[in-house]
Amino acid sequence: MTNMKCVSFLGLFWLISLCGYGQQIDSTKAPTLFAGKLGLTSNGFSIVPTFSLNSPAMIVLLSWRKKKFSIDPDIRLTPDLKRGGMVLWCRYYAIEKPKFSLRVGAHPALNFQPRQVVTNGDTSTISQMRRFLAFEVAPVLRLTKNLDLGFYYLQGHGLQSDGPQTTHFVNLNMGINNIRLGRKLRLALFPAVYYLNLDGNDGWYFTGSAILSNPKLPFTLESAINQTFTSNIPGNKQFMWNVSINYNFRKVLRRVK
Repeated sequence: MTNMKCVSFLGLFWLISLCGYGQQIDSTKAPTLFAGKLGLTSNGFSIVPTFSLNSPAMIVLLSWRKKKFSIDPDIRLTPDLKRGGMVLWCRYYAIEKPKFSLRVGAHPALNFQPRQVVTNGDTSTISQMRRFLAFEVAPVLRLTKNLDLGFYYLQGHGLQSDGPQTTHFVNLNMGINNIRLGRKLRLALFPAVYYLNLDGNDGWYFTGSAILSNPKLPFTLESAINQTFTSNIPGNKQFMWNVSINYNFRKVLRRVK
């Protein structure tokens, strides 16, 4: 039944991605952009790559955008649905110029994982859910058509007494797009260095991802790594990596007349 739930879960969003409005549209109304990515990965990384599910995972990234505002659900779950997280981003694109852009956002998030508890001498496993609030600032400088330099800051706050309380994540990243590999394949590279502070414990890291695509196909192959330079954060892993296959979609929706 668990596998059927996973297939149904991904199938639902697949059908949503293929839906649109009628053929007659009102061109005077601002369109709504509906885009997203549905993926399967060998190891589910979080927004902060240090935090990993250490398990294969389903990834669902969606975005509904109209004018300067967007709502972006971010769902990452293990196949048995026992571990993972759900984030609901609310974002505002304050500046969008050819050479510079600035985005700000905030989200509530739920994170859940198994936890053992002892009651009257008996040990049982429950699914514990933790709640978080966070905000982000993300300026991007476009150096050339296919080369971006970005800065990203995320601050998160735990809403329960146990678990992480305050997180600071500072990321300096680069995007190298549209590298031609023959006539049909394109490669994009996204290297970054970042600093993470978790309740006073901190670390420095390198992370990067590579995405292989064909412009005529909706599928992409992606791989990411996370390498620790130095860290005293509890549970930190020196090196992690994953490989993912993704289905990408993008629809422009306009109101029917």
